[in-house]
Amino acid sequence: MMTAKKLLSLYGLKWNPFSPDLPSEGILRSQAFEHFSWRVETLALEGGFAMITGDSGLGKSTALRALNEHLSKMREITVGAISRPQSGVPDFYREMGFLFGIELRTSNRWGGYRCLRDRWQTHIDSTLLRPVILIDEAQEMPSTVLSELRLMVSQKFDSEMLLTIVLCGDNRLHQRLRSSELVPLGTRIRTRLHLEANTKNELVALLKESCRRAGNHELMTEELMETLAEHAAGNPRILMTLASEVLSLGCKKELRNLGAGLYLEAYPAAPAPGVRKVRS
Repeated sequence: MMTAKKLLSLYGLKWNPFSPDLPSEGILRSQAFEHFSWRVETLALEGGFAMITGDSGLGKSTALRALNEHLSKMREITVGAISRPQSGVPDFYREMGFLFGIELRTSNRWGGYRCLRDRWQTHIDSTLLRPVILIDEAQEMPSTVLSELRLMVSQKFDSEMLLTIVLCGDNRLHQRLRSSELVPLGTRIRTRLHLEANTKNELVALLKESCRRAGNHELMTEELMETLAEHAAGNPRILMTLASEVLSLGCKKELRNLGAGLYLEAYPAAPAPGVRKVRS
């Protein structure tokens, strides 16, 4: 039976390089991400909206997690995350109250609105920094909530912002912000990180660096990494899923070296359309 301990011991790994739950030091950060992270830092001084977009599986949530870990290490920056983006306005207010330690009554939305804004202004006066709110799967947020969020964080006729908000979602979010009801929010996005499909060479480089950071740069042969990259459709999540299956099979067979032949064992070719397999 394969266990995590056996897998790590067999291949001399500090962690599974293909697991979605990588430690902070296992997350690769591109130059584009580093620039985006720096821009969000500057927004903490000014307030405003930032956005991460891209197709499913390209690393949006991982980038948001890395951003959260980065900001959380900075003194006096308060970081919170919305856990239920699909909530309506009443539950959205409840969650915002929970994040900032305020018990809100949805029957008195005006009172909740004032309490939150007073709390944010007090924080700004004492630290000169805006609290940062991270919202994953933001494409699921109702338009009424997005509009409410825009209104509740602005003051002095929209000349000042009380929060820094990072919206993260797939390309539906980008399209929604072009709709007439959300254009006022879309035009307020101060900085963006858009993730695109990777090339084969980029995926191979991702595998190499992931293995190196996990402690075994010779975990896979070059041929196997190229095979995995060719079948990942430019998608890092698909790549890591394929690699994880191959790694699990190699561990089950107690193979020290993972070669291209393991891919064919893990993913045997499907029969051509219309061709039936005949049992011998």
